[in-house]
Amino acid sequence: MAEDVESRAVELDIKGKKRVFDIDDPVLPDWIDEDTLESGGFPYKKKLDEETYLDELTKLQIELVKVQFWLQATGKRVMAFFEGRDAAGKGGAIAACSAHMNPRLARAVALAKPNDREAGQWYFQRYIAQFPTAGEIVLFDRSWYNRAGVEPVMGFCTPKQYEDFLKQAPQLEKGIAQEGIYFFKFYLDISREMQLQRFHDRRHDPLKVWKLSSMDIAALTKWGDYSEKRDRMLKETHTDFAPWTVIRANDKRRARLNLIRHMLQRMDYDGKDDKAIGELDKKIIGWGPHFLK
Repeated sequence: MAEDVESRAVELDIKGKKRVFDIDDPVLPDWIDEDTLESGGFPYKKKLDEETYLDELTKLQIELVKVQFWLQATGKRVMAFFEGRDAAGKGGAIAACSAHMNPRLARAVALAKPNDREAGQWYFQRYIAQFPTAGEIVLFDRSWYNRAGVEPVMGFCTPKQYEDFLKQAPQLEKGIAQEGIYFFKFYLDISREMQLQRFHDRRHDPLKVWKLSSMDIAALTKWGDYSEKRDRMLKETHTDFAPWTVIRANDKRRARLNLIRHMLQRMDYDGKDDKAIGELDKKIIGWGPHFLK
């Protein structure tokens, strides 16, 4: 299985030092700091233990079930964008949100490369077609913000298309807010070493190798380009009506718990249990571009 994935050894600048990363080597390089992998690098020395995580997650998932009943009763709508670098944990966070919700009313959307017809449409059109109807929650695994990150970095859009997108996205999102849709934009932030470790895990795990693409390999040397585009995206599209929620996601467990807590805190649903929801960890979750600094 793994040998079907095109890969290569690349030279990377890691903390001011030149490092060679060969994703085909089954042994993880010793220059990837063990403390970083154990703790996620920031902001805690240890990842959240599994028992605590599962206990807290269960409480939050019970609240999400209440949200779904509330949505059905009121016709309200919820949608969330999950953005971040490859291997940031977007799919896992979506799975944690939707695990115990009725799949008929809670959808995950992960759009493939646009076909010929979609490529000729207004850029936002195929995403708008997936918006929630009354009583529904839709979770987007990547979104129209591909045009603010992957596309300009990899040369899949023109400079004009990129600039036009940054102007148009806030205008469209203001309409979403005015429509009364509960709209969340999450950016899951991970360190470079953590991304490399997760890529390496995927490369050598026959159950995860499908997650690793040639695009992931090609992006290994473009960390700085992605960072530049990320920073501009957050600066220009973080608004009062559609703010970016930034999650430090090296520790997937803490990231998922705080992401779900934030969603629950924002909605005034029937039977809401504030004690079960708990408090946000401000070391893990913040808002806008300044939280990355």
